[in-house]
Amino acid sequence: MKIVVLGAGVVGTTTAYFLAEAGHEVVVIDRQAGPGLETSFANGAQISACHAKPWAGPGVPSQAFRWMFAPDAPLLFKPWRWDPSLWKWGMRFLRNCTDTRVRINMDRTLRVALYSRAVLKALRQHTNIQYAQELRGILHIYRSADSFAEGRATAAELASLGLSQDVLTAAECVAAEPALRDAHTLAGGLMSPEDESGDAHRFTEELATLAGNLGVVFRYGETIRSLSAHGRAVTDIITDRDRYTPDGIVVCLGSYAPAMLRPLGLDLPIYPAKGYSITVDIAQENAAPRVSITDETRYMVFSRLGHRMRVAGTAELAGWDASLNPVRVEPLVRNARELFPHASDYSSVNAWAGLRPATPDSVPIIGGTRYDNLFLNTGHGTLGWTMACGSAKVIADLISGRAPEIDMTGLGLDRFSS
Repeated sequence: MKIVVLGAGVVGTTTAYFLAEAGHEVVVIDRQAGPGLETSFANGAQISACHAKPWAGPGVPSQAFRWMFAPDAPLLFKPWRWDPSLWKWGMRFLRNCTDTRVRINMDRTLRVALYSRAVLKALRQHTNIQYAQELRGILHIYRSADSFAEGRATAAELASLGLSQDVLTAAECVAAEPALRDAHTLAGGLMSPEDESGDAHRFTEELATLAGNLGVVFRYGETIRSLSAHGRAVTDIITDRDRYTPDGIVVCLGSYAPAMLRPLGLDLPIYPAKGYSITVDIAQENAAPRVSITDETRYMVFSRLGHRMRVAGTAELAGWDASLNPVRVEPLVRNARELFPHASDYSSVNAWAGLRPATPDSVPIIGGTRYDNLFLNTGHGTLGWTMACGSAKVIADLISGRAPEIDMTGLGLDRFSS
């Protein structure tokens, strides 16, 4: 079939690759000049099934309230802004802040993440794709006894759902990653040995090349204007350059999917969570981590990308504004200096911000719609790269008439209909 994929980020590019591998004729449309230039460009660099715990939980509303008046807080939320989209999303988010919903949403997210991790490994073996990958796991560090206890409780829940982690003492954390030797406040850690890290932008570029070798056509610098439908089918895609009439369409537009699909009567509960990162050159090789680090107390991640280090964190619910706020960048620099003081001189900091498409339950939206030829692969939040390969393979299977290899219960848009 002739399939058009909307969006050439890591999710759209992986979708195009697996569709082409399944024998379809694929065109990808993206407004940027190349693949992976928006949310996929400078993310936290982790393939982290271990981060399957949803944002919404029993203690989150009160914590978010305390953070509202701190401009450098890990989560910045300003409910007094005139933003009906945020209020509507926020009400759905609050309904997921229960122990029961946490368990359900964690199971759904982890189902996709574990499958995706396996698909990525198979892809790497099949293609030898290279993206500055570090296959050393992800080490979660905790600064206090209370946060460490909470982390162990989450690890026990994840273990019951199929993800195993190793509990480490502070000394064992330093043994696993010697660059932590200057960290004097560790209470302990958790190691997720099967997770990994790497350069998501480079991965997307390399996979776009592989997809091109399979016949995928990438239409860069082309802006999607609208979709039109007749009956149970989307019939036309109108761009600033052309008109397309494909057999099938896959929407991989991240935070911009709701606006594109609203005229078709589809309500996607996705809101952008702006995340920040910095990338610095490494000055001393042994002073920068090889194992990807998640600082669970400071809500930041640290990943090695060859001779660079990526530091990412914070979330800002401020609409579709991707501009850089220096106040949000400064904590990344400060905490990097504290944890890895000799890794870089931090004189040149490459700062970036991107809009992560968050759903109220932290579960992506994967699958069909009420239009027979329109499919969704979006809403992955902070786990876009983590889930990209798995969700792309699912979409390729659905369009090809094959049963997906994972249970699709609770992953589609229909879960929000009630």
